[in-house]
Amino acid sequence: MIELIWTILPAFTLIFIALPSLQLLYLLDELNNPLLSLKTIGHQWFWSYEYSDFKNIEFDSYINSSNSLFRLINTDTHLIIPFLAQIRIMISSLDVIHAWTIPSLRIKIDATPGRLNQIRFFINRSRLFFGQCSEICGINHRFIPITIESISPIKFIHWIKKFS
Repeated sequence: MIELIWTILPAFTLIFIALPSLQLLYLLDELNNPLLSLKTIGHQWFWSYEYSDFKNIEFDSYINSSNSLFRLINTDTHLIIPFLAQIRIMISSLDVIHAWTIPSLRIKIDATPGRLNQIRFFINRSRLFFGQCSEICGINHRFIPITIESISPIKFIHWIKKFS
């Protein structure tokens, strides 16, 4: 009888703890109403970005080869986002596993071929943020930089209007 009790009692305790925890984990991963959704696709030596909420805004972001102040971490096209807004980035890859990493924002998410991952973040000021692929995804993998420029929401609206 005692063996039955010390087997069933811990099992019920684990179920009692696990069910609410699984619900909380699911709710933490969901973002109900992001202000902006971006689609990011990793390629061998560059990132592709698409603003899903707007028509015809998509571009590729390559390393800036000029000898500027931010050598090897600056890109020719910055990812422009508004600050003080919930941003959702959906990320995938076309060739190998990449990692979209912005250390100053504490963001690191894997871009895996055939899988769509998402992450959300919030920026509270105007600034340039730099990052790069942090996976060993092939030769010259360190040359896949990421540059995010956060601007005010008013400037972001004017920037969006340039494309329409």
